[in-house]
Amino acid sequence: MGEPSEQLRIPQRESGKEQYLNSNELEYQEKLAEACGVSLEKRILAFNLQPPSSQKDDLRQLYNQPMKLSTIQFKRRILTSPERVLDAPGLLDDYYLNLLDWSIKNMVAIGLDQCVYIWNADTGGVTSLERTNPSDYIASLSWSYNGDYLAVGTSDGDIQIWDVLKEQKIRSMLGHTARVGVITWNKHIISSGCKDGNIWHHDTRVAQHKVAELIDHTSEVCGLKWNSNGDQLASGGNDNRVNIWDARASTPRLTKNNHVAAVKALAWCPWQSHILASGGGSYDRHIHFWNVSSGARVKSIDTGSQVTSIIWSKDFKELLSTHGFPNHNMTIWSYPTLNKTADIPAHESRILHSTISPDNQVVATAASDENLKFWRVFQNARKNEKSKNSDKENTGSVFGGCTIR
Repeated sequence: MGEPSEQLRIPQRESGKEQYLNSNELEYQEKLAEACGVSLEKRILAFNLQPPSSQKDDLRQLYNQPMKLSTIQFKRRILTSPERVLDAPGLLDDYYLNLLDWSIKNMVAIGLDQCVYIWNADTGGVTSLERTNPSDYIASLSWSYNGDYLAVGTSDGDIQIWDVLKEQKIRSMLGHTARVGVITWNKHIISSGCKDGNIWHHDTRVAQHKVAELIDHTSEVCGLKWNSNGDQLASGGNDNRVNIWDARASTPRLTKNNHVAAVKALAWCPWQSHILASGGGSYDRHIHFWNVSSGARVKSIDTGSQVTSIIWSKDFKELLSTHGFPNHNMTIWSYPTLNKTADIPAHESRILHSTISPDNQVVATAASDENLKFWRVFQNARKNEKSKNSDKENTGSVFGGCTIR
């Protein structure tokens, strides 16, 4: 058969030349090798015990890097059906009122027309606080920081303080000339927002209760929130304005006019105390995030629906917004990415109010469909496990260490 090299024309190298190539082919091969940076005198795939010296450092650096283990992201399960539904007949369909609050002692207060009803989340019992004036209605309410007292604002400008345990009104603070649509506590101070645009501070310890008047809003004040330190107050009004007030000042520290509708929804971030979220009404539909230290707007999102309330989670980097027209939904957003974590069709008509349980896991919503619903949207497995270990006899669902039966 002859030599394999002759049959297959395998090149035999002598003195760096191919035996069967003519001069033109050799010239072409040499030029091609030169252009590719390959030497004809060396085998390209030759085995070498040591890497080229110029590559030692690069290879050592490459193979000495620690391995990066991939992490698996587990998505939190969010319940999209209510845990409990209660009837709320007579709930006024008024965007500017604030008629729902949940106390640190696990008591839910809701204003229905001319009465305030208290639902005890421990026992499921319901009590009502009797009203003496049939001509007005409940416009706002708010629990004190210790849960012992409930402040109630009325349509005729009265602010009442109730001892809920005794079911007794212990004080009335008069002075406002129009309805008090929003009230909030800062220790012993009650701040009230009126339909005439004024904000008053009331010291509940003294007879002459009015200690300050804040004048800047030109229309009804419908949103009021103190920050966790109690040194700054955020206010929102039907003049589409957001104001930030220092505790001892009578003029706003910051004024923001970016919203194009009434601002009722206000909430301070629990893990970044300088961040405030504000939500606008039907013609605005935006949530803006403000750095109150610098005065800058740091983020914004178009929710596509009227914003009626905002609640930050203390256990997750998330916030919840409730909505009116047109979607009547609840939305959970991650922060600071503002990705939509969940979108829950909550009510048949617009959600007017929301509040969160003492353990920061359950959100209650009240809507003009006259339903009060409870949603376990911020369920914390670790917190619940600790609660079970501390109380082996708990058989119901836990709201801040209390049992719902």
